[in-house]
Amino acid sequence: MIVDTLENLKYYEALNPLFSDVVKFIEENDLMALEPGKHEIKGKDLFVNIINQKGKTPDEAVMETHRNMLDIQIPLDDNETYGYLPLEDISVEAEYNAEKDVTKYPNQPSSTYVECRPGMFAIFFPQDGHTPCIANCEVFKKAVFKVKC
Repeated sequence: MIVDTLENLKYYEALNPLFSDVVKFIEENDLMALEPGKHEIKGKDLFVNIINQKGKTPDEAVMETHRNMLDIQIPLDDNETYGYLPLEDISVEAEYNAEKDVTKYPNQPSSTYVECRPGMFAIFFPQDGHTPCIANCEVFKKAVFKVKC
């Protein structure tokens, strides 16, 4: 997991060949102005989902992991908290959904929480269990870049 400010995202380009396309897309587009839904950047290898998300409590939010894609999650108009737990420490058995590239682990508590405000991002790799959508607001807007590993 990486948490940083958007102005520093360019320093992580060496971690994945598609990260430079993410940086370019953010520079050329106003994420707040994008309509909710999926916006393809490089087909199935790189796209961004713009979501109007209901804020959840830590108890309501669900831990998840991905196998083939990593997430770059960016809160756009309010703070978002993410729970974190290394995949190797997840104790709940759950089924992998290959079509959506996600495993959801209900009732799996996080070991660590980090808060991102607008202008920040969190990157979650396949080894990072993460619990997104924790927020103290009714609805907030966020961008989730899905990047092929």
